[in-house]
Amino acid sequence: MRPTLHPQHLLTAVLLMLASLGLQANALDAIVALVNDDIITRSELDSSVRETAAQLTQQGTQLPSQAILEQQVLERMITNQLQLQTATRLGITVDDATLSRTIASIARNNNISLNQLRETLENDGINFTHFREKLRREIIINRLRQKEVVNRIVITEQDVRSHMAREAGSSRQRAAFHIQHILIATPEGAAPEDVQAARGKAEQLVLELREGADFSSTAIRESDGRQALEGGDLGWIEAARVPSIFTHLMDQLEPGDISDPVRNASGFHIIKLVEVRGAKRHLVSQTHARHILINTNEIVSDSEAKRRLQGLRERILNGEPFEPLARAHSDDKASAIKGGDLGWLNPGDTVPAFEQQMDTLAAGEISEPFKSPFGWHIVQLLERRNHDNTEQIARDNARKSIRKQKSDEAIELWLRRLRDEAYVEIHLEPLP
Repeated sequence: MRPTLHPQHLLTAVLLMLASLGLQANALDAIVALVNDDIITRSELDSSVRETAAQLTQQGTQLPSQAILEQQVLERMITNQLQLQTATRLGITVDDATLSRTIASIARNNNISLNQLRETLENDGINFTHFREKLRREIIINRLRQKEVVNRIVITEQDVRSHMAREAGSSRQRAAFHIQHILIATPEGAAPEDVQAARGKAEQLVLELREGADFSSTAIRESDGRQALEGGDLGWIEAARVPSIFTHLMDQLEPGDISDPVRNASGFHIIKLVEVRGAKRHLVSQTHARHILINTNEIVSDSEAKRRLQGLRERILNGEPFEPLARAHSDDKASAIKGGDLGWLNPGDTVPAFEQQMDTLAAGEISEPFKSPFGWHIVQLLERRNHDNTEQIARDNARKSIRKQKSDEAIELWLRRLRDEAYVEIHLEPLP
């Protein structure tokens, strides 16, 4: 009986056979990895390595050896390929119109035109078409993670209370931390000897780092974390958004300190506290206002809505109470039952057209009729105050922090499962 090959093995055999024929590079590019039914070629890897090396050099980070850099870049390419394959199966795409809007937004945020963005990229040696497609892949991956991981995360009120209680129990008021990170990963369901080997490696790295080894270079060379090629730099993180596994370290470490290895489901983590920012109170200027809204439609035109509001304004100025007129005439039913009262408003709570009108009024003054995306309004400013919004901001930050913590942990485990369940063959020379 003729032996049969697994389809993946058959593909590998064919590709390697062709490669062994010594064909010219323009006829067949060398294969450095098989990722399920896809391949990663030497030219693709070399391009990504050059791009990464340029970024690291620009950041002033010492480059690791070529072999280590290739290995780290290839692992990132494999992870991205697995996510793109999953997105394709789920029908997640990004059309050209969405991509163009995103690129236009990038240009606006950098205060340059689209042509200037293209020129800047090309001056840096980045092909604009390549940039577009890379951005498309990044958006697809982000949408995939949102769908498969982030949108499934549940945050309870107890989560928020517990997080705030931990923050309140902090012995020092620290508002934000600049952190670097190294992960020595352990596979899901790792055997005890694998866990012990990872622990030993992490402990050895801590010794080397405390004796003066460069953290960024070590992270690039050794870390399995998603920010390895950024030197493990997590940037500035607000106190409320520090991952829960590191929270207790933020009180213990001083700037420049290296933590002992900390273990969770992903493996062993090493943290360097780079810098700290102090806490501060958050005061916000709030506005208490009430309004009457008239919607426009097929029956009520802009001129009719404006005329009706002018009439109501005249009646209020002549002494009629605001509240009953709002209850009887306002199309904003939620505020109409409260006499048009909107309560205390923070900056940004209302649309710009409405907020701009409120900002021009003195206490007790009623605006002329004006238009917003919701219709036509008159608004009366009742009072203003400076409010200490620290508690609410702390709650909002706690919720954001919990979501980020849970998302980061869930994404890490999800990516590990993708990798473990995939068929991957790597054809690079192994590291010594």
